[in-house]
Amino acid sequence: MHEVADLSPRRRVGSGAMHEVRRELRPVWPLRLPPGGMDGVLRRRGGVRERLLHVDGCPAVVRAAQPSQGRLVVGGWSRRRDVAAEAVERMARALGAEDDLSAFWERFRFDPLIGPSVRRAPWLRPMRRPEPFEALAWGICEQLVEYERAAAIQRRIVRRHGPRCPDTGLRDVPAPGTVAGLAPAALQAMDLSAGRALALVKAAREVASGRVDLHAADPERGWRRLRAIPGIGSWTTDVLALHGQGRFDVLPAGDLAYRKLVAALQAGGGDPRARVEEAEVRGFFAPYAGWAGLAGVHALRATGRWAAAAGAPVRPLAA
Repeated sequence: MHEVADLSPRRRVGSGAMHEVRRELRPVWPLRLPPGGMDGVLRRRGGVRERLLHVDGCPAVVRAAQPSQGRLVVGGWSRRRDVAAEAVERMARALGAEDDLSAFWERFRFDPLIGPSVRRAPWLRPMRRPEPFEALAWGICEQLVEYERAAAIQRRIVRRHGPRCPDTGLRDVPAPGTVAGLAPAALQAMDLSAGRALALVKAAREVASGRVDLHAADPERGWRRLRAIPGIGSWTTDVLALHGQGRFDVLPAGDLAYRKLVAALQAGGGDPRARVEEAEVRGFFAPYAGWAGLAGVHALRATGRWAAAAGAPVRPLAA
């Protein structure tokens, strides 16, 4: 008999009466909790992952734990019960509680390239954010820079502009409306380039105004509108799709990790500096149609390039 992890906040979460919503789930496919995030938003405390989330501007603290294999407990606390419930749903979705990867397993578990990883790590998923705007904003920050530098920029943005829960010390990523109101120079002061700072502000304005709905059932229209912004291309919207909207069929093919991976596989090793173009990466992963994003993280793991991915703009692995 396994005890359910204690998810209750040690202190109050804001003023006034608090509502608690807790769900115990049986994920339909194996999963593992992600490590704490380098942006300082997701915090690890023992076996519990916790973070601050805002729903319609109202804060909620959400916590998740795995008391045993096949069980996931997610709790949310907020002044509004509906906000606590929505925060729980978003966290559970981001962790992969609703993912049914059986079709991927059946199709690729004996694949020559990714089969060994699929069999050994069926829980593997790309990291996913509970709020799609986070993936979009961080994708812009991560363009063409080393991940460690991008993470430092993200931490500065969170500390300077992200809302903070005074009772827990947790911080959230600033909302689209907050970023939309920033001067690009304010983001440049945090080491973001002028072009990326302007692109981030313009993207935030599109989302805050409702012209781009990141939660839309059909997100392609939003992707096209975002790509019309100078400085936002297919790589950024692919990152949004995979890491923010749960699209396992989308691969950030322009990512340096994949460009180097495909170059190495096609050449049988050779020059570690070699890389191919984005179109060649998409062609290489065409046999994984419908699952290219998930196949990509398994390909990195299967070829021993898991650690190498840490030097690429995005960390595509969940744990």
